[in-house]
Amino acid sequence: MNGLIDVKLVLTQILGFLIMVGILGRYAWGPIVRGLEARRQKIADEFAEAERRQQTADQTKARYEQELRGIDAQARQKLQEAVAEGQRVAAEIRTQAQAEAQQRLQRAAEEVEREREKAKELLKQQVVSLSIRTAEKILRAKLDDPAQRKLAGEFIDQVGTLP
Repeated sequence: MNGLIDVKLVLTQILGFLIMVGILGRYAWGPIVRGLEARRQKIADEFAEAERRQQTADQTKARYEQELRGIDAQARQKLQEAVAEGQRVAAEIRTQAQAEAQQRLQRAAEEVEREREKAKELLKQQVVSLSIRTAEKILRAKLDDPAQRKLAGEFIDQVGTLP
């Protein structure tokens, strides 16, 4: 079997391989492993940073959504307050308009009453005037009973035609 395998060559190759593994382990493998570890750490840090930023974004989103709900609630409240204020103002205007209408009706009724009193006074004056004229006619004419009745009838007719 010596012919097929050269032991010196195999031992030299094993020794060369071990020396090469030692040199690579000492000078090349350490920096490569450190570089790979640094890259792994950098990637892990970037993932951690991305997760932290995602959490921050989620928190910010939640806070903004809460603020939006608050703003919506405030807007609804302001709208309700505005509607209530509008209804209050409308009620005030309605009350004021009713009061003004009532005052106008009162003034109109007073004016009608004054006009009625004036008309009564005018009618009274006309009746007195007609009565005086009739009495004058009766006194001047010294009429008999049928003539006085006729004259009184005319007087009543004249009173009935007064405006």
